[in-house]
Amino acid sequence: MNLHEYQAKELLKKYNVPVQEGIPVDRADAAEEAYKNLKVQFGNNFAVVKAQIHAGGRGKGKIQGTEQRGVAVGKSAEEIKTIASNILGGTLVTIQTGAAGKVVNKVLVAQDVYYPGPNPVKEFYLSILLDRSKGQNVIMYSTEGGMDIEEVAHNTPDKIFKEWVHPSGGLQPFQARKIAFNLGLKGEAFKNCVKFVINLYNAYVGLDCAMLEINPLFKTADEKIIAVDCKMNLDDNALMRHPELEALRDISEEDPTEVEAGKYNLNFVKLDGNVGCMVNGAGLAMATMDMIKLSGGEPANFLDVGGTANATTVEAGFRIILKDPKVKAILINIFGGIVRCDRVAQGVIDAYKSIGNITVPIIVRLQGTNAEEAKKLIEESGLKVQSAILLSEAAALVNKAVA
Repeated sequence: MNLHEYQAKELLKKYNVPVQEGIPVDRADAAEEAYKNLKVQFGNNFAVVKAQIHAGGRGKGKIQGTEQRGVAVGKSAEEIKTIASNILGGTLVTIQTGAAGKVVNKVLVAQDVYYPGPNPVKEFYLSILLDRSKGQNVIMYSTEGGMDIEEVAHNTPDKIFKEWVHPSGGLQPFQARKIAFNLGLKGEAFKNCVKFVINLYNAYVGLDCAMLEINPLFKTADEKIIAVDCKMNLDDNALMRHPELEALRDISEEDPTEVEAGKYNLNFVKLDGNVGCMVNGAGLAMATMDMIKLSGGEPANFLDVGGTANATTVEAGFRIILKDPKVKAILINIFGGIVRCDRVAQGVIDAYKSIGNITVPIIVRLQGTNAEEAKKLIEESGLKVQSAILLSEAAALVNKAVA
């Protein structure tokens, strides 16, 4: 589950991670008031307005049809209000959103961290995630933080450092010191960075994060180390331990079909192909998607109905798949182990009758528990559903449907 920047920063503060302070607002006049409060608190005329969407590249992105960037600096209450007005309600297009962009419902009015001081400021990059190949968490960091970190990773990978942390031992102090040293820090900034890294790792573990990215990790002119931005992704499977975090979910940022699928406990991921597929079991789903590609089609989705599928969930899956106008055919591939094939067949029949006017070909392959009964149900239903027994037969029917 992705969080907005302002939500992630509030969580980091609970773990004593210093962050760029800010006030989230959803109205331009509220942005003006937020600026005034920040000016009183920090004594700085400058403030930053940052669009709050679940995507990176906001600083380079633009509001559709305008030259307004997703992150902009203002130096007066009036200027901050104008920037917020230009961003709020607009569609921000970034390198991560694609051409469709995302509507901005909130902005974060944040303190300006480029205040003058005795030392130069510096931007770094730091992230924590799981390295599945090693079975360990990895801290990735670089001296070249900021908006062009993707180019740094591509053009100069030697500037990306990695520190692996064994989950049973946790982050050791010497590892945090090594990170601060490789970032070229010394003195007070070195000490602050060591504390920052340790506290950030504690937040990553304590919040059951799947990924935690700080870009930029910022050294201020007075040697403080703070998180200016934060991208946080929580492990959905661990949310049962954090009901208060589940309440932070913003479904307006998610694909509507995936949200609907979640209501029926369906594992659904929308793709860009032309063959909708409904399968039980992740392994069989992956094999089915491979089969669709080998047959000349492209999978339009990943849909795993699980081992407790019934007529209701099958119908819900049907409706979700049919919402995609690109779908030219639907392939249902069920192995009846826990789930009974006749239940799936009945779900297909009920869905077909309930939805009505289904014009795309439907190919059904049912094997396992009560497969014969399922085949009989479909054949006697009088519906235009094509039945297959072997995978090769299903593949041939898919090929014919998309040809």
